[in-house]
Amino acid sequence: MFQHKHPYQPFIQKDTTKLIVGTLPPPRFTIGDLLEKDVNFCYGSYYNSLWLFIDKIHNLGLRYDHSQEAIDQRKNYLIQHKIGVCDIVDSAEREKIDASDIGMKNIKLRDVIGYLKQYPNIDTLLFTGGNSKNGPEYFFRKHIRDYNLKLQLVSNDTPRVHEFEIDVQTELSRRIKTVSLTSSSGAANISISRNPLYKQLKASNPKFNTFDFRVMQYREFF
Repeated sequence: MFQHKHPYQPFIQKDTTKLIVGTLPPPRFTIGDLLEKDVNFCYGSYYNSLWLFIDKIHNLGLRYDHSQEAIDQRKNYLIQHKIGVCDIVDSAEREKIDASDIGMKNIKLRDVIGYLKQYPNIDTLLFTGGNSKNGPEYFFRKHIRDYNLKLQLVSNDTPRVHEFEIDVQTELSRRIKTVSLTSSSGAANISISRNPLYKQLKASNPKFNTFDFRVMQYREFF
């Protein structure tokens, strides 16, 4: 049984307003066996396209390698835009060593609500995936039950938006928005191809692809 431990601590600053919430990076990041174009940082897998989307949106000219510069480029972007990263899974066990969310067992979650209380400027959670089993929204719903909290639907369009309130009985009460973005992994391409808006845009422009669709979606939040 492979013990899949998250290799990175949450990346949050005092003025962070948005928090990216995923699950776990691929197991190779835990054991330190990175591919040539991987970056040793949050969402550093070259096959997870989050940084490719951000790079496209802002024309950052990011490096995709093992250099410290590649790491610093990503940290600088996050700090400048007041965005943090706090994946919700701290560790899990796997019988098969792969990156699938569904293959995780004996899962230990991070206390995301605790981080929200520690960093009071955060008002938005950006889930890199929806409510499918073992996805970030799925785990977050499970996590907040321990606090007797529940997500309230704001918009059922893609990306789906919810909200909830924390510290309701105190002067620190605040409302948090959650946005369930289409996953940045390649596995989401099939679901995107079935999306009515994607079909419409593809029909009007045959060159429009699933990468363009996610860049269009992520642009509002990144």
